[in-house]
Amino acid sequence: MARKKADPLENQAQQTPEIPETTETTPEWEPTLIEDAPKSPIAPDFPDLTQPNTLDPMEEITFTSVDTEDTEEAGIIPYGEETEIASPSIPKAETVMLEEEYEEDISNRQAFFDLKFNEIDRELTPEEQQEWRNIYASFRGRSVMTGTIIGVDKLTTGYGANQKVMYCAVVVPFRVKVVIPDTEMFDAGLERPDYVIRNMVGATIDFIITKVDREGNFALASRRRALASRRYFFNHRPRIHSVGNRVPCHILAVGPRRAFVSCYGYDMDITQRDLRYTAIPDLRDEYRPGQVIECVITSFDLENEKLTLSGKAATSNPYYGAEDRHPVGCIRQAVISGKYGGGVFCNLPDDTVCMCSYSFHYEDGEFFVGDTVMLTIRRYEDEREQIFGKIVSKL
Repeated sequence: MARKKADPLENQAQQTPEIPETTETTPEWEPTLIEDAPKSPIAPDFPDLTQPNTLDPMEEITFTSVDTEDTEEAGIIPYGEETEIASPSIPKAETVMLEEEYEEDISNRQAFFDLKFNEIDRELTPEEQQEWRNIYASFRGRSVMTGTIIGVDKLTTGYGANQKVMYCAVVVPFRVKVVIPDTEMFDAGLERPDYVIRNMVGATIDFIITKVDREGNFALASRRRALASRRYFFNHRPRIHSVGNRVPCHILAVGPRRAFVSCYGYDMDITQRDLRYTAIPDLRDEYRPGQVIECVITSFDLENEKLTLSGKAATSNPYYGAEDRHPVGCIRQAVISGKYGGGVFCNLPDDTVCMCSYSFHYEDGEFFVGDTVMLTIRRYEDEREQIFGKIVSKL
């Protein structure tokens, strides 16, 4: 009888020891859900981005405060000492305006770089080529140009109720017309009335080219951007903006009682009292746009960017030594410069001002500003630095 052949797999199964059954046990710890986990003390509380319309792009994101002691114990080192950071809130209307200006600037620059300068400037004279090179350089690198206002053009935009009038200052360096709109003449919040721009003809101003129209043979510019550049230069040089230093001031416009001037990017008004020791009936008789005068810095606040100047501080006070030149009781020739409250201001030949009254046999209606009179010196008041006299005759 044949013997049965053994199956090796069956023998291996029989030899494998049995593994005892184990019962499931619950671990001593359990996983913590994300929403149950404590939030980091320096992590912002961001909105849920998985839900639609839950994030306002203009909404401020505020970071929670950091307790230094708690973070040190937890092994977290806070960045810096600030405990609350908020993004700037910008109105949506202004955001759109900024985007439009940015897109317009990009389009202007793209059109500028597409120009073939060798072809369009080939037939120009050397003076015209240099003028255009100055304009190109100002547009490329925001360099400041200087020119004189030769006129103010009145432009009308819109129709009907939306019609607006815009005054534009015109500067012609040589042959190219550079137009500066009134919106680009002054800093935001320091705008001037239209009559100020109309009276700035002849003034020397700084400007930066913002658009080049080579085919139209003109360019647009901004004085406002040039002012910011000049102020940056002035603010970062203590040797210039120290109190007591003498600085040049460019007169932009002149009125009867005050002058509108610019100094290193700062626009300001200087009254007649701060311009001269001598009383001046009308400043327009002594000053004009485009004139440069020397002033002294009386105060400067770098943080708030506030500058004050004095023109008369740059000259010596004529009151000093006047008692030796004009002793009490002497008679001097003078010119009437103004009237106030029944008194008469008279300027002596050395720019000394004498406050006078009339002799008993004269009336105020007999004298006018600009008349030459004879007066006698009555007294001096050193505390007020004033001279008092009496008009004795009219020449």
